[in-house]
Amino acid sequence: MTDFEQTIATTYKFDVPSVEIGVAIREGKIFPNLPIKIPLSVLNRHGLIAGSTGTGKTRTLQLMAESLSRQGVPTFLADVKGDLAGMSAPGAGTPKITERAASMGRTFTPEAFPVEFLSLTGTHGTQVRATISSFGPILLGKVLDLTEAQQSVLAMVFKYCDDQRLPLLDFQDLRDVLGYLSDEGKAELKEYGVMSPQTVGVLVRKMVELEQQGAAAFFGEPELDINDLLRTDANGRGVVHILSLADVQDKPRLYSTFLMWLLGQFYYTLPEIGDPEKPKLVFFFDEAHQLFDDASSALVEHIEQVARLIRSKGIGVFFITQTPKDIGEDVLAQLGNRIQHAVRAFTPQDAKNLRAAASTFPKSEFYSIDKTLTSLGIGEALVTVLNPKGVPTESSAVQILPPSSSMTSIDESAYSRMVSASSLNRKYATAVDRESAHEILAQKIASSAGEEAPQPAKTRAKPARKEKTVLEQVFNNTVTRQMGRQAARTVTTQVIRGIFGLLKGR
Repeated sequence: MTDFEQTIATTYKFDVPSVEIGVAIREGKIFPNLPIKIPLSVLNRHGLIAGSTGTGKTRTLQLMAESLSRQGVPTFLADVKGDLAGMSAPGAGTPKITERAASMGRTFTPEAFPVEFLSLTGTHGTQVRATISSFGPILLGKVLDLTEAQQSVLAMVFKYCDDQRLPLLDFQDLRDVLGYLSDEGKAELKEYGVMSPQTVGVLVRKMVELEQQGAAAFFGEPELDINDLLRTDANGRGVVHILSLADVQDKPRLYSTFLMWLLGQFYYTLPEIGDPEKPKLVFFFDEAHQLFDDASSALVEHIEQVARLIRSKGIGVFFITQTPKDIGEDVLAQLGNRIQHAVRAFTPQDAKNLRAAASTFPKSEFYSIDKTLTSLGIGEALVTVLNPKGVPTESSAVQILPPSSSMTSIDESAYSRMVSASSLNRKYATAVDRESAHEILAQKIASSAGEEAPQPAKTRAKPARKEKTVLEQVFNNTVTRQMGRQAARTVTTQVIRGIFGLLKGR
């Protein structure tokens, strides 16, 4: 055994459950006896999957999601091109795939996995939603592309609604509050600050633009319950949750901020468990650069805080992007597991990206890091991970194993059948429109004018209600309806917002 083989074999010999990525390669030679793995116990230390377009990043995350599912770990991943839907079907054992597996000392075995299809618009999967209140002013400001001044006004409006117990569930609620505070309720805002009509106009216009693009369906109820993402199937396999992005590719900020909202919900809801033997859930955050593009320093700081603290909740996050430079340095420092596919250096900027990628790997006596990164083929990567003790492993070039599930999209009829049969779809398909800021303000304005309150004019019909007692009216208008949370959830007497302005302490 050569020094190289001895070093890699020793470094990657883990006597703990692991996710196998592939086998070591060097100078064109494949080493089937040198498997490269990531221990399950360090996947909550997060990671990075990077590389130029077309180098195999999607197949790497597909392979990892498959291995995690087999070991009872649910995953959440984005499907930008539509081909990850194939995870619900067994792969085709083509001669090319069979030969690739054989060259690595493996036998290709087709396998399908338990999949849930999700959508931010409801057009290509189960509709997922979040209330305006729980989304918070910072993330909503990012989605609406607000300036810092405009975002400060939005934060002021949220603070007013928190204090006045005005649930902001959807865009209509926020629009009504903005209209009220710029007219009848202008005096009530004096202790909070100044809100100009021009700023209100900008906010409303940006909301309308997002509504016209179909993304407004995301804001409302029933809000996604994070416990629904922590499930296994009847055979104990982790469920693979695939978020379809085909219908929101022109709204990348909505997708990226939704994932940060989701991570925030996990952070505030799940108990501290330290470093578990395997993670509760692993996120694959594709197109991660969208989150950091034009992000304020405050937002980047919050993202770093989530990345640093959420690992103790048993949640792992893998950022997928073209180059490490797309990720904020403080966040990048939290990513202990690195899978770097080929970097194509054709321009001066590419050369900078190459140097940035090479600098994130430990120096190696067996590889010239920068030369290796430019010479990797499709389906190959340079890897360094954390061992069970949290120590970075030796850098190794790897030939990635082929996924067992299909690497193509499925036909629309099969897709629709799976969505229709989903238990999540039955739970979340129908929107719920309960009393919120829209109705409360309408009643308030009517009362001040000495008139009967007009009937709600929302687009979704409400179920008929029986006459409430005085006690029911008090509780429905204040405590149990506070802050746009589902009625069955426990609330506190004080609204508290934390990271990203998300609700906490509920």
